[in-house]
Amino acid sequence: MNLTLAQLRYLVAVARHGSVTAAARTLNVSQPSISVAIDNVEKTFGQKLFVRQRGSGISLTSFGRVAVAKAKQVLAEADELAGLGSRDAAVAGELVLGCFEDLAPYFAPALIRAFSERCPGVEIVVGDETLETLGRRLSDGAIDLGLTYDLGLPTHFARVLLHELRPHALLPAGHALADRPAVSLADMAAYPLITTDQPHSWQHMLDLFRSRGLSPVADSRTSSFELQRSMVANGFGVAVSYTRPHGDRSYDGLPLICKPLSDRLPMQRIILTHDTRQRLSNAALAFIDVAKDWFSAHDVFTA
Repeated sequence: MNLTLAQLRYLVAVARHGSVTAAARTLNVSQPSISVAIDNVEKTFGQKLFVRQRGSGISLTSFGRVAVAKAKQVLAEADELAGLGSRDAAVAGELVLGCFEDLAPYFAPALIRAFSERCPGVEIVVGDETLETLGRRLSDGAIDLGLTYDLGLPTHFARVLLHELRPHALLPAGHALADRPAVSLADMAAYPLITTDQPHSWQHMLDLFRSRGLSPVADSRTSSFELQRSMVANGFGVAVSYTRPHGDRSYDGLPLICKPLSDRLPMQRIILTHDTRQRLSNAALAFIDVAKDWFSAHDVFTA
C-alpha cells in the first residue's frame, strides 16, 4: 500500500473542513493537489471516502470515518516519532478542539494558553460548534476533543467532567421578580420565556419547567446566548441560563438581574468529550490533564 503521510494529512484536512477548497487554503497547497491525493487514496482502498453534496461541501462515508480515524492515529504517531530526541518529544503534533459556541469565548482562549505553555510542541486548532455539529464532527474525526455541556451526545462518547453549574434566572432591571432573593420556575412561568434556538438547549430548558408540571410560553428563540441576554435586558421576557459572563450587562449595555432558582434542579456539566471508537493522541490526553487542572484552579461563573 503506497500511501504517503502527505496524502493522509490531506485526507484529514478535508474531513476537518468538509471542503477541498478550505483544506487547500489551510494547507497552502493547490486544490488539484488535494483532489488528486484523495482520488489516489480512494483508489488504494478501492472504496469511496467522501460523498459530494451539491451546495453543502462533502461528507465522509462510513468507511471514510474509519479511514480518517486510522489516518489521524498514524499521523499522531509519526509526529511523536519525529519529535524523539527533542525536549518536547512526549507531546507533539496537532490537536483540533471543538467548543460549544456558548462556552468557547469564556474558556477556549485560557485553556489554549495554559496548554501551549505546558506543551509548546503541539499546534492547536480551535473552532466553535453548535450542539448538533459537535457530535457529528467528533464522529467524523474532524475534531479530536469537544468542550461542551453534557447535552445530546451519543452513549459511546466519553465524558470527562470539568465543572458543574447551577441554573439561574435572567431578568430585566425593574422586573416584578427582581427584588426577591431567589425565584422559582413557577414564578418565571408567568412571563414569556426566551430560549436559544438550538434543539437540545431549548428542549432542556422546557424540560426543567415540565418536570415541575409547568407549561411556560416560549415566546421567542434567539440565535445566540448573547442575543438571548439582550432580549431579556430589553424587557422581552425572562430566561434560564447556566452560563454567566463576568459583568451582568448585555451587549447593548443594559443591566441584567441574575437570581438563584429556589427549585432543586439538576446541575449542568461542563465536559470534554470524545468518540471512544477513535484513539486519543498524546496531545489530546495532555489537553485533558491541562483542562482538569485549569478548572480546579479557577472559579467559574460565580456570582
